[in-house]
Amino acid sequence: MAAAAVAPPEVLRECGCKGIRTCLICERQRGGDPPWQHPSQKTHRFIYYPDTGWAVGAEESDFEGWAFPFPGVTLIEDFVTPEEEAEMVQLMDRDPWKLSQSGRRKQDYGPKVNFRKQKLKRAGFRGLPSFSREVVRRMGLYPILEDFRPVEQCNLDYSPERGSAIDPHLDDAWLWGERLVSLNLLSPTVLSMSREAPGSLLLCLAPSGFPEALADSAMAPSRSVPCQEVEVAVPLPRRSLVVLRGGARRQWKHAIHRRHIGARRVGVTFRELSAEFGPGGKQQELGRELLQVALSFQGRPTP
Repeated sequence: MAAAAVAPPEVLRECGCKGIRTCLICERQRGGDPPWQHPSQKTHRFIYYPDTGWAVGAEESDFEGWAFPFPGVTLIEDFVTPEEEAEMVQLMDRDPWKLSQSGRRKQDYGPKVNFRKQKLKRAGFRGLPSFSREVVRRMGLYPILEDFRPVEQCNLDYSPERGSAIDPHLDDAWLWGERLVSLNLLSPTVLSMSREAPGSLLLCLAPSGFPEALADSAMAPSRSVPCQEVEVAVPLPRRSLVVLRGGARRQWKHAIHRRHIGARRVGVTFRELSAEFGPGGKQQELGRELLQVALSFQGRPTP
């Protein structure tokens, strides 16, 4: 792909926020002391190190130097080139972006879904966009994604001028499968992971030679911290690809905080089908049809 200039984000005067969701635009319009204050930050912050698979207590925190294994996160840096990144975003910007919650804009390439009623409609779905064909092909070169066949793509546009963010959440598990795959474009950010489950996480004191020594160490837990007080920060470099699976997909909620959007960011998330829509599942025929459409790569954003 040839290099292309990326236009600056459009500063909007309207937003798509509903209910308790807010952005800088509607907060300024409402004024006063907002009753919709953002959730308080977790008490204890840990940093994820992809080379080791461990989360380690942040510097100058109560748990500095303490760590616990954090499986289910795979980070692939420089997944696309700067030239590919620029052209992808330029092609996205040729299509309209829809207003979304919390200061985001979005483009959806997938079936229309009612998750509460567990129903979907294929109308208007013509597949993933043509510029994603090479991205999907490249995913298959990695063992963790060699059988990954995305059926949906969602582009989310974040801007500090709009106060963009996304609240902690778990993606649906009725339609979407085991792996969530996201490509981080235009600027670095942090994926914040949290868990509301009761109980505690067992911690080990990180050995000397951290972080390299963690990968080969067998350490006995000697301290604990309540799950609900922990947030794990997963740094996402520009142009990196992150894969969430297992506990990181189904037990830990993920979020992008407003404070971690310092420049325009475009997140591109790809989702695969759940077992119900796969071979042997009760909706396997519908799943086969959706995949056939998705991987035709003839899509435009669904209205």
